[in-house]
Amino acid sequence: MKKAKKISGIIKKKTGAIVLYVMLIPAFISTAVSLFGGKYIEFMLKGASFALMALSAVIVSKAISAEVDYNEAVIAKAPLPYKSVGAVLLGLAVFILGYIVAHRGLFETLFVSILAAVGVIMYYGADIREDKIPQDMDVNPEILLNSLNEAKKRLDSIEKHSNEIEDFALKGALDRAIKRAEDIVETIEENPSAIRMARKFLVVYVEGIEDVMSSYKEVGSNSVDSDTRDRLLSLLNEAQDRFDKELEKLKESDKFELDVQIDALREQIKNH
Repeated sequence: MKKAKKISGIIKKKTGAIVLYVMLIPAFISTAVSLFGGKYIEFMLKGASFALMALSAVIVSKAISAEVDYNEAVIAKAPLPYKSVGAVLLGLAVFILGYIVAHRGLFETLFVSILAAVGVIMYYGADIREDKIPQDMDVNPEILLNSLNEAKKRLDSIEKHSNEIEDFALKGALDRAIKRAEDIVETIEENPSAIRMARKFLVVYVEGIEDVMSSYKEVGSNSVDSDTRDRLLSLLNEAQDRFDKELEKLKESDKFELDVQIDALREQIKNH
């Protein structure tokens, strides 16, 4: 189910605000016609409107991407109101075309502009306003979110390095380490209290691997001698083993916490 949700999210990210991008085609043609027709003032006004429409499409696409990440995350802050900003920009673009370029009436143009802006919100949905943070969490939400987001960014960076590695053994070892690291991040999302135990992992180990792989990329695989390559492979295998132990430790912590809760509940039942 989770995999299907992730695939759906990838599709949404790739398509983005496709309707708004399609709208750019006639706007571009109209702007080009004004240019080649020698109507330079009209061309500049249409060009400004086209730029606002393009910016609207980019921002709404960013909103869709942020919303997908929010929906897939267990813990997340509400995304910035990108959809509202994109809607306002589209409304402004329509106003310029209607009132200044086409010389339509003010109230008529305002009505159509507002309709265009509202249409964006109706089609793509309103901005998310609420943070997705459990109420009974016993850790600082800001510290937790910052740590998780930093770890995810570093893991994305490491994954990009992995995609560029041609050495099959190195790539395999790095991919396995990335997978274990992602499992740890997911475990922390499901049990925020685990951040206390895994903070060193998030800050030290993930950052260390990113630094090593960045250096490897800068040097270039062809310039790395066999001894350095073997030491790097050994390091990545050690990292995977360390992540395995970290994950096992977190799972044991979850099990211990559950046992404590069961014992506490059992005592409450006895007392009643």
